[in-house]
Amino acid sequence: MVLGAMVMAVAASLAQGCSRAVYEDAAGHFYTGRTMDWTEPTKAKIWAFPKGMKRDGGVGAGSLEWTSKWSSVVTSMYDIASVDGMNEKGLVGSMLYLVETDYGNEHRGDQKKLSVGAWMQYVLDSFATVPEAVSALQSDALNIIAPDLPSGDACAAHLALSDASNGSAIFEYIAGRLVIHNGSQYKVMTNSPPYDQQLALTAYWEGVGGNTFLPGTHRAADRFARLSFNLHAVPKANTPEVAVATAFSLVRSISVPLGLADPHHPNLASTRWRSVTDHTHGKYYFDSVINPSVFWVDLDNIDFTGGVQRLPWPEEDLAGDVSKKFVPSEPFPFIHPPARQLHV
Repeated sequence: MVLGAMVMAVAASLAQGCSRAVYEDAAGHFYTGRTMDWTEPTKAKIWAFPKGMKRDGGVGAGSLEWTSKWSSVVTSMYDIASVDGMNEKGLVGSMLYLVETDYGNEHRGDQKKLSVGAWMQYVLDSFATVPEAVSALQSDALNIIAPDLPSGDACAAHLALSDASNGSAIFEYIAGRLVIHNGSQYKVMTNSPPYDQQLALTAYWEGVGGNTFLPGTHRAADRFARLSFNLHAVPKANTPEVAVATAFSLVRSISVPLGLADPHHPNLASTRWRSVTDHTHGKYYFDSVINPSVFWVDLDNIDFTGGVQRLPWPEEDLAGDVSKKFVPSEPFPFIHPPARQLHV
């Protein structure tokens, strides 16, 4: 039974996946790189949100309410969820797919509700460091509401946080409870199986030795093993420019080719975009697989007094520093159940 469940989990992880790694340069500065792998275009857009915004969990009565303490730049998915980004203090959030997710809604009736689409945004709005976020969230006091995505996929996700001081933590809802892996050693993350099992599988491959053999499929567990080996095998860059290039090379090395077809796995997810975040210098780099160039934003050069803003992409081809290209926009609503269910 256990083996069968793991096989099903691995099969599901072939359908939707992502990868994330935290890289350190020679100066002790940190960079988080990630891929977004999905079976269809995610309608990604990039937003600038100012501090002082009044927010709520987006799921009707009983929603969590807060006012953002920090400005942030985030990438959205389907115009319903913040899935990647950084705040002005250098805290980075990365949401990845996890099929085993169980938010435990049935025993959380008295807890404040938060759309899964707002989960990462709430963290970036509210906390400056990983330890601060862990301290606040470890009480497991939130009721994450996660309707199905527009694609029909379950909105099942785990959240990785990293910061400028080598903080790193993985947040997963397993068997209805929040599980947190908190520590600077947790630098790599993919998808299924849950993180404790990923660590055990990686320990096996470390025993084999990456210079001898590494697993080569696009399965989450194999990507985890390759990314872990590569992260420790690459040199520590001496400049931020080379550090960003190295971080991009790491996530590109485990990206899934666009349109890759496998008759045995018809829902295999291609890499749609990649990002690298420079925690120390406040720069967020974005690489769409269908865009001709990488572009980036420098949080120090964004005029956050202009309210909520969005980059005019993909309407326009962008390249280089696009910090001044944000235009005013209405914020997107976080994913929520149908209106008739919000009042039940």
